Amino acid sequence: MDKYDYKVLELIQKDASITNKELAKNIKLSPAATLSRLNKLKKIKIIKQFTAILDRKKLNYDISTITFVNLSPHNRRTSNNFVTSVKKIPQILECHNISGNWDYMLKIVSKDMKSYKDFIIDELLEINGVNKIETIMILNTEKETGELPL
Repeated sequence: MDKYDYKVLELIQKDASITNKELAKNIKLSPAATLSRLNKLKKIKIIKQFTAILDRKKLNYDISTITFVNLSPHNRRTSNNFVTSVKKIPQILECHNISGNWDYMLKIVSKDMKSYKDFIIDELLEINGVNKIETIMILNTEKETGELPL
């Protein structure tokens, strides 16, 4: 990785829809060289995917939570089952295996409080091995980014 690769990464994480022509102009390389670098970064999986960031409030997802989960029993089978189940649920935006008093931390979105309650009872608590949960409601998001400091 050289300074051009880092500049490509910096620019596309700010705006993934930037054209190759604009990207080339910004990093001061030819479009062909720029495209080659971009393809290399995708091939070696430094760029995992291109995506759009949607405004959840405008799509009526008014509830956002951090939900902590404990599993029982503590074994690989229970953990693997939990992770496999969580990956299939679109309402769960993030799942982190964490240290401390909890096993997992989830970021969950819901349309409203009733749908969140129904989700917890009908989906999350139905996953085999889920023993205990605790929810923290996100009141306001002051910063949210996926941009890594380069």
